[in-house]
Amino acid sequence: MALKVRHAVALAALMSGPVWAGDTIKNPLTESETWTDLRGDIVGDAEITQAEGLLSIDAPYRAHDAATVPVLLRQTDPSKSITAATVVIDENPAPVAAVFGFSPGMGPLDFELRVRVNQYSNVRVIAETPEGLHMTGRFVKASGGCSAPATKDPEVALASMGKMKLRAFDQAAQMSTPRREAQIMIRHPNYSGLQRDQITQLFIPAHFIDHLEVWQGSELLFTMDGGISISENPVFRFAYNDNGATALTVKATDTEGNSFESVLPKSVSG
Repeated sequence: MALKVRHAVALAALMSGPVWAGDTIKNPLTESETWTDLRGDIVGDAEITQAEGLLSIDAPYRAHDAATVPVLLRQTDPSKSITAATVVIDENPAPVAAVFGFSPGMGPLDFELRVRVNQYSNVRVIAETPEGLHMTGRFVKASGGCSAPATKDPEVALASMGKMKLRAFDQAAQMSTPRREAQIMIRHPNYSGLQRDQITQLFIPAHFIDHLEVWQGSELLFTMDGGISISENPVFRFAYNDNGATALTVKATDTEGNSFESVLPKSVSG
C-alpha cells in the first residue's frame, strides 16, 4: 500500500470498564505543535481530509487504565474501501502505535484494539482509501501507560509468550455471506522499554510484537506493524465476512526474532 514504506520509517524514527465519552478532536487537521512535528514523518506532504462520514473512532475520555485503553474504529460509509489505518498517539514516546492493512473481507470496518497512553493526548486514526487519506481522532485523558509495570513476573510472562486464544461471536448467521465477529488475544509482555524490573529497578529492554497477520483460510484479513504503544497481551476484536474456512490462522513476530503461529478454530466461543 502507498504509505507502507513511510509508515515503517516513521515507526523506526519515532522509537529513537471504559465509557465511550471521548470528545472528537474538534478539528483533527488543526496543526498543533506536536502534530506539526509528527506529520512529515507519518504522511509526508500527502493531503489529508477529515474522516467525518467515513470513519468514527471511540475511546474513553478519561481512561480507566492508561496501559490498556480501548480504541474502536467503525466505518460509517460502507460504500468506501478502507485499505489501511495508522493509529497515532500524539504525546506518546513512540507516537505511531500501529499501522494496519485491511482486506476487502474486513469491510465495512469494525475493529477494536487496546493501546498505552502515556499522557493526555489526541489519539488519531489516519484511514487510507483509494481516494486518499482521511483523519479523525479523540482526546484521551490518561497518564503513565507506557511506563506502567507489567502485570506478571517477567519469567512468568515469557513462559506463556506466544499463546493465542480466539473468542468467536455469532452474528447474522442467516446471511448468505455471514458477517462474523471475533476476538483474538496474544500472550506477550510487549515491553515498552520504559518499564522497570520491580526487583532490580533496572529498565526492561523493549520487546514487543512488531508484525501480525490474521488469515481466514488462504485469505489474509488484516496485518499490523506495531510499536511500543500496543498494550501488553494484545487483544483485537473485529468483524469480518465469513468465507467458509473453518479456522483463523494468526502469525506474529516480535523484536527479538521470535515467531508465533496458531490455527484457531472458529467454533471456539466464550
